[in-house]
Amino acid sequence: MRLIAENLGGERGGETVFSGIEFALDRGEALVVTGPNGAGKSTLLRAIAGLLPPAEGKVKVEGGGDEFPSVASASHYLGHLNAMKTALSVEENLGFWRAFQGETGLSVGQALETVGLDGLGHLPFGYLSTGQRRRASIAKLLVSPRPVWLLDEPTAGLDKASEERFAGLMRGHCREGGIIVAATHLPLGLEGAKTLRMGD
Repeated sequence: MRLIAENLGGERGGETVFSGIEFALDRGEALVVTGPNGAGKSTLLRAIAGLLPPAEGKVKVEGGGDEFPSVASASHYLGHLNAMKTALSVEENLGFWRAFQGETGLSVGQALETVGLDGLGHLPFGYLSTGQRRRASIAKLLVSPRPVWLLDEPTAGLDKASEERFAGLMRGHCREGGIIVAATHLPLGLEGAKTLRMGD
């Protein structure tokens, strides 16, 4: 599989924030997107995910076959918001995403153990701390695997130990042939990743 962006441009509020973005990522490769606030990192990820229409250019996957014919079908998007219902328990939230996206990954319990939240699945998501909420949203990546991870400031709110745990998950995803595009202000521990600096 390949993830390809061709002459990609994005707008925010009718104003162009970036243009001419091009990259091609093969299985096992990662792209780290950096740059100052307002440079368009989040807009870029949303355009790749299909949540925003690109102002110009296109994004496509090659080699996804019948299972992943489009970028949207091939991707998990982890944005600033965690896409969880605060009144539902952590287990109920993850159970919904697992049923909605396909029950091919870890069980909810296994995913929570992997991110260090075992024993907390019965709690309402709204009861969790900021870091715990982020870890629960990371668990969502594990309960229904997708080959492409689109990550917007994925370590926001995580302590050092959780950052290192997530770095291990990202490296494992790439070792297994996954693709990552991550926007960040902080080092992610992805040795050998390609880089894209925005806003220069």
